[in-house]
Amino acid sequence: MEHHPPAAWLAEAASAAGQQGPGNLLRVVLIVMVLGCVLTAWFLLRGYSRKDD
Repeated sequence: MEHHPPAAWLAEAASAAGQQGPGNLLRVVLIVMVLGCVLTAWFLLRGYSRKDD
């Protein structure tokens, strides 16, 4: 394992980020979709837990 100075590692990571393609966008879209589904399910199902006393 080679030792890289922090500045060189940061520059290498920044240059590699531009070559990743649509990976980050797809990851964000998937996370938003999952959170939206969870919030929608919670909103629709929260009325079933109320007791009619």
